[in-house]
Amino acid sequence: MSKRKKITLIGNSAAYGASMFGLYNLWYKDYPLTKFHFHNDNRDWNQMDKVGHAYSCYYEGVVGIDMLKWAGYSHRTASIIGGSYGFFIQTGIEIFDGFSKEWGASTGDIVANTLGAGLVIGQSLLWDEQRVWMKLSFQPSQYADIRPELLGTSFMENLFKDYNGQTYWLSGNIKSFLKEESKFPSWLNIAVGYGIDGFVSADDNLFMRDGVQFDYTHIPQGRQFYLAPDIDLTRIKTNSKALRISFKLLNCLKFPLPGVSFDGNSNKLDFNFIQF
Repeated sequence: MSKRKKITLIGNSAAYGASMFGLYNLWYKDYPLTKFHFHNDNRDWNQMDKVGHAYSCYYEGVVGIDMLKWAGYSHRTASIIGGSYGFFIQTGIEIFDGFSKEWGASTGDIVANTLGAGLVIGQSLLWDEQRVWMKLSFQPSQYADIRPELLGTSFMENLFKDYNGQTYWLSGNIKSFLKEESKFPSWLNIAVGYGIDGFVSADDNLFMRDGVQFDYTHIPQGRQFYLAPDIDLTRIKTNSKALRISFKLLNCLKFPLPGVSFDGNSNKLDFNFIQF
């Protein structure tokens, strides 16, 4: 076994074990255990949390493929095993959830994890590249002020907790599907996005705080859809290795450009000068 393969095998095993141990002690150990069970949360947040699972698995797979290629594994092995990194990681979390009385494993999460891993693996096997990227954009919503204990009290907490402010995108590179001699800009993508609005709880906008029930059912909950151009930073040519790495890391974010949005509540189509 080569030195790079040994580094990858030992490093990944140690990192996975340490992360699962740390996660259990930080999040699960203070909650009672029970028999492994499932909890149906598939209707919560209009499935935005499920899209987030797919997004996480997708990018953990992108990193895994690059890591195994660096170690010297074959294209097929790197694609399948490396692309499954996110699924392995998220499955460990689902097992913790399944044995925790407070939560429960989610079939929706497992399906989302599978889709995210499948997207990265399938493209790697088929094209040895990612032509359709999952991306994220965010702008703070007004709802975090209503329920900061759930949706966050700072920008970074809002980014991870407030689904109202998140938009997840599928960003496809146009030129990669055209003939090789095409003069179409190699960095220009077209992206479709999905978001939600009006959620101060996972389902009905009723919640308890300090023994008092709050009713925000007057706020309509709905889905939002987006269409906008995007930039594939990995297609920008540069001789700098540092820039190539930076571009790939930043490519997880949707580039803010003009776009159109459709609100599922009002059935209204809007043009936005800058679409986040």
